[in-house]
Amino acid sequence: MRTRPTLTWSPSGPPLPRTSDLTEVVGLVERGGVLVLSGAGLSTESGIPDYRGEGGSLRRHTPMTYEEFTTSAAGRQRYWARSHVGWRTIARAHPNAGHRAVTRLGERLSGVITQNVDGLHQAAGTRDVVELHGGLDRVVCLGCGLLSPRAELDRRLREANPDFAATTTEINPDGDVFLPEEQVRGFAVVDCSACGGVLKPDVVFFGENVPRPRVEQCYDLVAVAKSLLVLGSSLTVMSGLRFVRRAAETGLPVAIINRGETRGDRYATVRVDLPLGAALTELADAVERLAL
Repeated sequence: MRTRPTLTWSPSGPPLPRTSDLTEVVGLVERGGVLVLSGAGLSTESGIPDYRGEGGSLRRHTPMTYEEFTTSAAGRQRYWARSHVGWRTIARAHPNAGHRAVTRLGERLSGVITQNVDGLHQAAGTRDVVELHGGLDRVVCLGCGLLSPRAELDRRLREANPDFAATTTEINPDGDVFLPEEQVRGFAVVDCSACGGVLKPDVVFFGENVPRPRVEQCYDLVAVAKSLLVLGSSLTVMSGLRFVRRAAETGLPVAIINRGETRGDRYATVRVDLPLGAALTELADAVERLAL
């Protein structure tokens, strides 16, 4: 079953108290067993804008949905033309101070679940990351299920479109960009080299369900954690919010570091409103000092 994509969320009632003091979060992390749940806000300092923050891409861009991709050849052509341009920016992006700070906290963490598809946690050296929504560095065939590297597809698309020279100054968290229709028209989409089937990035599109085994893996991580730390996510979509709810239901402390309100604020024991890079660097520094 496919779900109707949730693109926006509006707070109800007065905002809950927020702070710029990391003391309580430092205490949680120092005790260890912290499960991290990260979102697009963690990657903004790497040049990849988020969906819903100030200047977020949803103000200008409607993401590709699973239904449109699987039912519309024109939709797939538009997606692959735009994503072919966007992939160059994603592939060149580097981890920022926030990603590096999460890696520094490694011994205090019980796991990392990321809603991001950019691979920057892994590039920073964080191990055993669960990619809740998949990764843009892989492509899957909807016919035979073959997984292949995005770099291979990039090469094939370049060969199939030798005169395609579109560029952009804006990219979205899903690697999509805006291109005028005249630049999309005529873009040649390639099929699976093994079976001729439709190729799709190995990511969960809006309106597509996260694979059930992956969901259960994340619930298992919640079950063994001592606390949950949410980083840079508005928690608008249920795919991430459900783990915050589960943590709160089982009595785990939930800390959120994010710019602005989130859909999960009422489940949190502490809500910190700070830029992620500086806040996580300060957090890692404080935890390391306590360990001396």
